Amino acid sequence: MAKSHVLVVDDEELYRRSLARILSRVGHQVTEARDGTEALSLLADGGIDLVLADIRMPGINGLELVRQIHEIDPDLPCIVVTGFSSAESSVEALRAGAYWYLEKPFDQSHLDVVRRLVEQAIEHGRLKAENRALQSELRTKYRFENIIGHSGALRGVLDTVAKVAGTDSTVLITGESGTGKELIARAIHYNSRRVERRLVTVNCGAIPEELLESELFGHVKGAFTNAVASREGRFSLANGGTIFLDEIGDMSPNLQVKLLRVLQERTFEPVGSSKSETVNVRVLAATNQQLEAAIADGRFREDLYYRLNVIPIEVPPLRQRSEDIPLLAQHFLDVMNQERGTKIDSISDRAIAALCRYDWPGNVRELENLMERLTVLRGDGEIDLDDLPDAVRDARKTFAATPADDNDLDFRDVVNRFQADLIREALEQSGGNKKEAAENLGLRRTTLLEKIKKLGI
Repeated sequence: MAKSHVLVVDDEELYRRSLARILSRVGHQVTEARDGTEALSLLADGGIDLVLADIRMPGINGLELVRQIHEIDPDLPCIVVTGFSSAESSVEALRAGAYWYLEKPFDQSHLDVVRRLVEQAIEHGRLKAENRALQSELRTKYRFENIIGHSGALRGVLDTVAKVAGTDSTVLITGESGTGKELIARAIHYNSRRVERRLVTVNCGAIPEELLESELFGHVKGAFTNAVASREGRFSLANGGTIFLDEIGDMSPNLQVKLLRVLQERTFEPVGSSKSETVNVRVLAATNQQLEAAIADGRFREDLYYRLNVIPIEVPPLRQRSEDIPLLAQHFLDVMNQERGTKIDSISDRAIAALCRYDWPGNVRELENLMERLTVLRGDGEIDLDDLPDAVRDARKTFAATPADDNDLDFRDVVNRFQADLIREALEQSGGNKKEAAENLGLRRTTLLEKIKKLGI
């Protein structure tokens, strides 16, 4: 494991060298600076994992140095060192952004104290940096433009998501299993004002009813058998952020009442407690059920439905956006190649035509699973019709523009008609701009021009 690099800043050489020796003895690489100006110059070169700075220095004092470091790199931990310890200076140091403080004088007898504090501070900074990187990655991953597809049905969904993301409105996302409801929920959160706080996901259908209440609202010690300690619930964890309640249609009537109260009053009681807690949480919910039918059957509360259904978003099944299938298939193929090191070059026109004929009862999730299976089994080369499962290869679905009987279908004709429809739609979307249309289709401009000429468009 590489040594951590610590920068010690102190105008008093005796204390600076003493602290440097202690840090070296516990396995850290140490660089010294005589004042704040020199420290900032050294920090500009990078590679520092922790700063220990004396509070009282000429020029830039320790507190001001910490403030400037926090502005430059909020993830770099700082510990202030002072010989004038007081509650006020400690609080001021923490407010400036310091992780903690050390009191002078110190010598080799303080080795264990310094070692533990330094290790904790470095680990804290590492976790902050990792969390910030993860948040950045998630925001990039769930940008609207990264949701694959250009069909009219999907564009309508994304238009609604873009409008609602910046609000705190409750959203009810409906659609069949595998259509990407959670993907839509994540896109809403990671494009919202709450992005710096948590997105907490709860699958209401996967947790037994007797445990779901505690999972959502927490419990106090002794609330029930085996409740040996108090536990924070998901609503508390999501405070300031977003909670996503997946499969909300499976929630019991008893919990529906309690959820209704949270939506109305933003308060709840943990299991076994009489004390109410207040939360500031945005609620997103999803279901593959028809909640109107559930209301008629007495399985879902009508008042809760209207509280959830402030902004309804219905995610279309894949069979209603078949023009997105080639893009999705290629996207999953690229991801699998990258993750597994496989070298599948392409998917043949015949295979694409078959994928587009299939009804996809499992929707996008089924297509993703199939592409993973094909990538593993094929390994390299091109995916062709014979590589597909029988159910997909033998599917029969005529296009609306195709009046011919299924028995008269020809693979080449089907592929040509499908490609022509895609190209016409892309050209319409781009206003006739062939370069933009080619980019939207994932083609080179010269390839698009060849296809336009070949298909007589």
